[in-house]
Amino acid sequence: MHRDRYLFVTGKLAEPALAGLLSEAQKDLTFDWDIGLLPINVAALATTDWIATHLKVPSETTRILIPGLCRGSTDILESAFGKPVVKGPKDYRDIPDYFKLPSAGEYPAGYGEHSIEIIAEINHAGELPFAQLEEMARNYQSQGADRIDLGCTPGNPWKGIGTAVQKLKKLGFQISVDSMDGWEIATAVDSGADLVLSACASNLEFFRNLDCEIVVIPETPSDLETLYAARDTLLSWGKKIRLDPILEPIGHGFAASLRRYYEVRDKFPQDPILMGVGNLTELTDADSSGINILLLAICQELDIQSVLTTAVINWCKTAVQELHLGRKMVHYACKNRVIPKRLEPELVTLRDPTIRRFGQETLNRLAREIKDPNFRVFAEEGLIHVMNKDMHLTSDNPFHLAKELVEKAGVDPAHAFYLGYEICKANTALTLDKNYTQDQELRWGFLTRKEAPGNHGAKETQRNPD
Repeated sequence: MHRDRYLFVTGKLAEPALAGLLSEAQKDLTFDWDIGLLPINVAALATTDWIATHLKVPSETTRILIPGLCRGSTDILESAFGKPVVKGPKDYRDIPDYFKLPSAGEYPAGYGEHSIEIIAEINHAGELPFAQLEEMARNYQSQGADRIDLGCTPGNPWKGIGTAVQKLKKLGFQISVDSMDGWEIATAVDSGADLVLSACASNLEFFRNLDCEIVVIPETPSDLETLYAARDTLLSWGKKIRLDPILEPIGHGFAASLRRYYEVRDKFPQDPILMGVGNLTELTDADSSGINILLLAICQELDIQSVLTTAVINWCKTAVQELHLGRKMVHYACKNRVIPKRLEPELVTLRDPTIRRFGQETLNRLAREIKDPNFRVFAEEGLIHVMNKDMHLTSDNPFHLAKELVEKAGVDPAHAFYLGYEICKANTALTLDKNYTQDQELRWGFLTRKEAPGNHGAKETQRNPD
């Protein structure tokens, strides 16, 4: 079988590290490779016009890969060398990701299946105009919600609940209603809601004639006997049910409530169970993603088939998306009996999974060998480095760097803004121990915001490889 032979175009500074990276990845590569060394320190500064007159291409090369930051059209190089040319990643260290090598954390075969339903609650839904209800429902659905729960306001019956349910059902949403008001529940069910939260021993008679699935809770969280009695009554009436032993907040019986979920699952191995995870995430001063993953792990191992979440307080705003990503991870881990590590990089948001270092020696060598006025920015080991042919500035204080740049380099306002923006990103990366690469957005997992193309014009106007 014919194998492609890539020519990786690079500059003198990156050539040794690139060769080492490709050699290390050799066993996973589906192609052969050579390195095309340009007579320039940093290949990313070269234009395709310049590369066309300075690159030597072996006859056996089938594809040419140039750095992603190179300016100009690849058509120029394809005309010059008669071979396909592509722009690769902006940083050579991202080559494993670019080629989706196993070492880059590619999703394994079968990843993405899940068995936990996500119910996203809209709190005080009756107080919102329908346009806002629809917008919130679409937003939750886009993040992974399977069902929209309409949370009603106790003591304030929602006169328009029937119309709202009908409209949402016509738009294709699965709807549940969270209410203890009999009229609200009956109206919602008659209008198409097929799940109701919640029934308990004291209000069971109301559910006798309703055609819907019913979430059953104990009279008080610690009294499981009332949950069992309500369950038995509803089943004797032929009702479809889900059991909810009720998750309680930290300091109010959290550990004991987890034990009750285990007890209910042991007692009723086949019954559907629901967990209201918002009782913990909304009421704990901590980012919700980690808490959601732990709760999902418990649900997966206990075969709890549905979770109810809210996304009200700011640290829970992305709870639905966290649950959607997390349910795939815990399903794969439990099904395949593997540790859930390096399975879902999108859930690692605060810090990066791994930190890549150039090292002080490489940075010093780069500073010595730069021959042009363009500034490079790096962030490593607690320090921000700004360097060009005239200077190598280092500091852990962005304001000190800005002052030195103004005094020593006399940068114009546009370039000063650009450098300030990059230094700010570098400082953020140092603060949170993240990777920083100049002209690239910081990585925040599924929260990453891509930087718009063309935002680096102040720097690009000064590039000249010669």
